[in-house]
Amino acid sequence: MEEALLRSLTPAVIGILVRRGADFAAAEDAVQDALVEAVRVWPDDPPRDPKGWLVTAAWRKFLDAVRADTSRRDREIRADAEPPGEPLEVDDTLQLYFLCAHPSLTPASAVALTLRAVGGLTTRQIARAYLVPEATMAQRISRAKRTIAGVRLNQPADVATVLRVLYLVFNEGYSGDVDLAAEAIRLTRQLAAGIQHPEVAGLLALMLLHHARRDARTTPDGTLIPLADQDRDRWDTHLIAEGVQILQTALSRDRLGEFQAQAAIAALHADARTTEETDWLQIVEWYDELVRLTDNPVARLNRAVAVGEADGPRAGLAALRDLDPSLPRYPAVAAHLHERAGNLPTAARLYAEAARAAHSLPERDHLTRQAARLNAP
Repeated sequence: MEEALLRSLTPAVIGILVRRGADFAAAEDAVQDALVEAVRVWPDDPPRDPKGWLVTAAWRKFLDAVRADTSRRDREIRADAEPPGEPLEVDDTLQLYFLCAHPSLTPASAVALTLRAVGGLTTRQIARAYLVPEATMAQRISRAKRTIAGVRLNQPADVATVLRVLYLVFNEGYSGDVDLAAEAIRLTRQLAAGIQHPEVAGLLALMLLHHARRDARTTPDGTLIPLADQDRDRWDTHLIAEGVQILQTALSRDRLGEFQAQAAIAALHADARTTEETDWLQIVEWYDELVRLTDNPVARLNRAVAVGEADGPRAGLAALRDLDPSLPRYPAVAAHLHERAGNLPTAARLYAEAARAAHSLPERDHLTRQAARLNAP
């Protein structure tokens, strides 16, 4: 029995129970109980219709739990349940995406709940991925389930919120025994298959284009390799081609959004055979679009880097002047531009400052080496 099959069926089955009248927490508990039973029963007696089997088993678990709970005897249970072999309805799975990304949840809770309910990961797997104790993650998921208990999606869903949750998952990358970047791509593919939205396609394209460079980003010992120094022969050309094709289709719908703009920037990087051949002028233009769409200070910071490449380091430093120096990565960007402008003592000091503020060990080591390189005789 393949774990991937159970994970792929989980969101649809939860969605069906929710549509039948179960609240999210009860539906998720019932499906988890059904999955445990499937692990026990299926090896000796595999079902002809796995999804139908899970729906039937989970619905029975839910009904048993309701009957056993005397405080909820007045709950109305829909008696005319659909037959167990009902076809998968996209809305059932999509409903879970929007429910797990509900505005009442914190980003961390929304991510955990999405991985549990939509991704089908166990609490232990999620905890290992985020390097926290299993009990801590269990409490986070339980609080999230209580927060959205009784929530009904009777208003237009916010696609942007769902996409931000999926992007948060992707940016966690790899840790523990779960590859969260790959998991985020899988979930975004699933979402894109169920909803025709250019920003969903834009996010999927962005993920694929970034993921294509993954093997070239670090050395075997974990040392960070900057984009300019990466071996581009190690980039995954199949992922790049797929990402570009998805992006082009999304852009053709003429409904530009922030993820499409970011994907366009990533595509321009992927298209250059060498750093010197990068079309920095066009990248600056796409950053202008991204800033117009979001007015995000991080986008402005990245734009300053692109301006420094397109028009020279002094132009890049000029673009930094209106930004808050407390922004993440501001000292690293300023250090890079000052080094290119020939201000080596200032660049060394800023590299050291950036290293102290770095959130990851590979990034801190890289910035420390940059400072040491400029301070060396």
